[in-house]
Amino acid sequence: MNTPSALLWRCRRGTKELDLMLEGFLEHHWAGLDADQRRALEALLQREDADLQRWLLYGEAVEVADLAPIVARVRSTFVPG
Repeated sequence: MNTPSALLWRCRRGTKELDLMLEGFLEHHWAGLDADQRRALEALLQREDADLQRWLLYGEAVEVADLAPIVARVRSTFVPG
């Protein structure tokens, strides 16, 4: 399992919105995640930017069931409603 500092560069996706959302989530919530949630976040960060944009920014359905809970958690932290 990676450390937060090792994951930080993977949060930098090339779009300001994703960068802010992912870096902020990592910074503020990593310590409160259990091992399964941390693994899910790492798996999420391995996805293509297009998937992250659809799921995190546009709220589209997550086709990967294992990632749906972490996507919902990241979205609920940074997206109203």
